[in-house]
Amino acid sequence: MTTTPTRTQPLRIGILGCANIAKQFARDVQPSAAVQIVAVASRDADKAAAFAAAQGIARHHASYEALLADPEVDAVYIPLPNSLHAEWAVKAAEAGKHVLCEKPLALGRAEAQTMFDAARRHHVMLLEAYPWWFQPQTGDMLALLQQGAIGELRSVQASFGFTVGNPQTNIRLKPELGGGALLDAGSYTLSLIRLVMGSAPERVLADASWSDSGVDISLVATLHFADGRRAQLSCAMDAANHRRATLVGSQGTMETEYLNHTSDGAGHPWGYLPSQLRLRRGIANSIPFEEIRSPSGSGFRFCAEAFAKVVAEQDFDAIARAAAASLDIAATLEAIARSAREGRAVAV
Repeated sequence: MTTTPTRTQPLRIGILGCANIAKQFARDVQPSAAVQIVAVASRDADKAAAFAAAQGIARHHASYEALLADPEVDAVYIPLPNSLHAEWAVKAAEAGKHVLCEKPLALGRAEAQTMFDAARRHHVMLLEAYPWWFQPQTGDMLALLQQGAIGELRSVQASFGFTVGNPQTNIRLKPELGGGALLDAGSYTLSLIRLVMGSAPERVLADASWSDSGVDISLVATLHFADGRRAQLSCAMDAANHRRATLVGSQGTMETEYLNHTSDGAGHPWGYLPSQLRLRRGIANSIPFEEIRSPSGSGFRFCAEAFAKVVAEQDFDAIARAAAASLDIAATLEAIARSAREGRAVAV
């Protein structure tokens, strides 16, 4: 029998897996008063023990199932390969655990819907973890848009890319694990487009280059919206690191790097950097940009604390809004991938 976890403060999180991103998550969340990481699991008992010792986590489990059975765990964080997100999110929901799942949530809309259905059926919350969504800078960007700082939003261009390391073993290059530039970097660009546009596109047209393993190594896509607006995204795993978005309105322009993790300046111990957000109010190129300053910090911590807040407040309305965005993102990623493979426009 499944029971909803008791609402506690702090929210007690268990981590499924010991990937590098899980280490970063644990490190960044550790100082929080709202969230406590209480357990970690791996299919390798020694790896789980080593991870727990290094991160100061009280308990470790030699299987994911054992962590899901742990009564001291309220919620789980899932940093597993993309192909495993749906399976373990559903199992976590069935065990009565809230779920904070790494992006991309799923490999397609139907899979994402299955995950949300399981969460709803078992009265737990499921949230897709885009760290940049929870940055104060993102809140400031949305507030400016809602205030009409650039007039009516007409178009968006968003890019993100990097050079993938250790190509022989990197899961990003393994098609069976849900690899590829689109699902990795492209999910970030699309998350920005969906956030500011407020809906899914009507149709997409994409073009990709392919790696030897068969995944897309770089991709560009144009997104057409029902009201005539357009967006363009580009993503790559064979380029220098770059991350930027331009939002063009009828009366102004906004530019942002929308970084996951931010700092107030150089010299951050983990290499976090300031994230630019700048605003031009008006249509002339002679108008200078304003630099918008926002509080900085780890997106992992901001995300985990936001998740803890909605769990504590049982704010299912907030989760439903996030779920609608996640379902749109999953459907659009699926359509973009199909368009790239088939060389034609695809309806979303």
